Amino acid sequence: MADALSRALLQERPEDLAVLLVDGKHPRVQALYEDWGFRKVGERQPFPDSALYAVMLANLPISS
Repeated sequence: MADALSRALLQERPEDLAVLLVDGKHPRVQALYEDWGFRKVGERQPFPDSALYAVMLANLPISS
């Protein structure tokens, strides 16, 4: 259901890419987004006291 909701939200977007951050302590969440067509392109720690996040991109529209 989350997959269908994400696809519906991104389906009509005019942008070429979708970007999201995933907490590095949650590799299963990262794997789920990879199954949905996102790919890890780097890591980012937005603030000195924040978690290290995986930066993930997907080309839009995301193919089924």
